[in-house]
Amino acid sequence: MKSLLMQTTPLLLLMALAINVNAQEPIVTESTTNSTVTTNGSMETTVKSPPPSAISPQIISNGNSDLCTFGVAGAVQTQILGISMGSTIRDENCEKLKNAKTLYDMGMKVAAVSVMCQDQRVFDAMMNAGTPCPYDGLIGDQAKEAWESKRLAVEVGMVADPETEEGGLDEKRAQGAGAVAGIFSLLLLL
Repeated sequence: MKSLLMQTTPLLLLMALAINVNAQEPIVTESTTNSTVTTNGSMETTVKSPPPSAISPQIISNGNSDLCTFGVAGAVQTQILGISMGSTIRDENCEKLKNAKTLYDMGMKVAAVSVMCQDQRVFDAMMNAGTPCPYDGLIGDQAKEAWESKRLAVEVGMVADPETEEGGLDEKRAQGAGAVAGIFSLLLLL
């Protein structure tokens, strides 16, 4: 037991020294700050009239996915006069797609293709693929012959070309956009 005590004494002494070394006193600093802020000021606001504002109407027709229209709105404000307007525009391509899908869903596949063939790009693609668009109830090679004879009749002048008879949709849109731009520019001059 004495030898055990002699062996553990130096170890206990080392542990006691290690504890004393790590237990240091904390560092404490004290500081005091005094500050005084003095502010004097005055403010005056005069409102002579409310600012003019022309607010364009919100036309949201795309909330219903069954409608083939989109809204267009605009507003212009000058110091004297403000004007705002809005409208909806029909999307004819959307109508064609919906009509073709409805006809196809009812089992009227030839009628659905005929509706799609009203678009010149689809018509050209069908002819290039060797599957011509239907013509007066004719399909396949008979329709291709009928379309070729009509094309020849238009070239010779025997039949009027329906695309050149009246102004297209792009021309009408350009006229409408020009009218709106003219009104807005006139208002800006006021």
